[in-house]
Amino acid sequence: MKITIFGTGYVGLVTGLGFAKLNHDVTCVDIIEEKINNLKQGKLPIYERGLKELLEYAQSEGKITFTTNAKEAIESAEIIFLTLPTPPAKDGSANLSAIEAVAKQIGQFVNADNKIIISKSTVPVGTCANIEKWTTSAMKEKNANYKIHFVSNPEFLAEGSAVEDFERPSRIVIGTNSEYAKEQMQHLYRPFMLNNHPIFIMDPQSSELSKYAANGMLAVRISVMNEIARLCDKCGADINKIRQSIAADPRIGSKFLYAGCGYGGSCFPKDTRALVSTANQYGTEMSIVHAANEANEKQKQYLIPKIEEFHGNLSSQTFAVWGLAFKKDTDDIRESPAIALIEKLLEKGAKIQVFDPMATENARKIFGDKISYAEKKYDALHNAASLIVMSDWDTFKQPDFAEIKSLNIKAIFDGKNLYIPEEVKKAGLQYHGIGRR
Repeated sequence: MKITIFGTGYVGLVTGLGFAKLNHDVTCVDIIEEKINNLKQGKLPIYERGLKELLEYAQSEGKITFTTNAKEAIESAEIIFLTLPTPPAKDGSANLSAIEAVAKQIGQFVNADNKIIISKSTVPVGTCANIEKWTTSAMKEKNANYKIHFVSNPEFLAEGSAVEDFERPSRIVIGTNSEYAKEQMQHLYRPFMLNNHPIFIMDPQSSELSKYAANGMLAVRISVMNEIARLCDKCGADINKIRQSIAADPRIGSKFLYAGCGYGGSCFPKDTRALVSTANQYGTEMSIVHAANEANEKQKQYLIPKIEEFHGNLSSQTFAVWGLAFKKDTDDIRESPAIALIEKLLEKGAKIQVFDPMATENARKIFGDKISYAEKKYDALHNAASLIVMSDWDTFKQPDFAEIKSLNIKAIFDGKNLYIPEEVKKAGLQYHGIGRR
């Protein structure tokens, strides 16, 4: 099939290159010319494990095209995916201006019946209907009356494992009122059906809300564990032992039960705020999800009092921070707890030396020369008073504590609860986790 993807971010590139691997002819469209030129040269704008290999394959097979020409991309397509940014407005609602602009372009340039327009961005309930309204209105302005089909097909890609998530989806959700679109979408996703990945077909409203509902549930789960970890610090319990105990309960299970310094990234914070905003628009409340948002913002700063209690006045003291990305295997620093913590430490007059395997350049865009950037993880420790661990990269999980001690580090503040406290203390270092004994 001939597929056009609007947007070349995490979702757009993974989706486009994933379908190219399945032998579809894919065109990716973006308004940023430099980005498109770099992609043509095989340079990715993001780091995502396995994505470079997909790009190399698609280009070698001639299955991917990158362009800024929306008109040609629309005219040649059978299926058009919208994988566009929906950043939060001040009230938490999703900004749909990019989606509206492209929907109107589609209406302006559509040239045949039975094109399928698919919303894959995370969007509030009613967006699929709005896309139809915007597209149809633009068609009427040029006196066109093509039959277009509209679909909600939310993505469930986790950064750091997005390629794997595309190839082995936990589920595929298709929301449409069109029988033709339903048949074509099942044909498009047939390779996944053959591998027994479930497909759920429903109305667009249910499809749109399903993504927000999933992220809302997970955000609440994480925040509950973080609050229990804070209680552990007060009463002397150990959150890891509690996690193991409740994970054995079949009603609960083991996923998303790890306490830490808070969640970040492009999905959970934005989507939970949008879910609360959507509920408000419909005259109801999402009080639990709202509370999870508030708890998470507090959690991002939770290590600061621990650091102050240990070190006293932080002014002019130097700290090493391992991890800038909000999680391992990505360079995404959006809403990262590490960024929030560094900003607060800088406010208090501390000096910061950081290391991250992939996210350094993105952090440099925020902090410039306000902090120092190390090329190797142990280099960040030189002249630092303590080490603060804020991401769960594999390279951080089994460090040489003796070497860390030899560099005159006094304590480790473990924002991801990666270490066994006894092992850290045995090396002569103080250990401060989140809800750990």
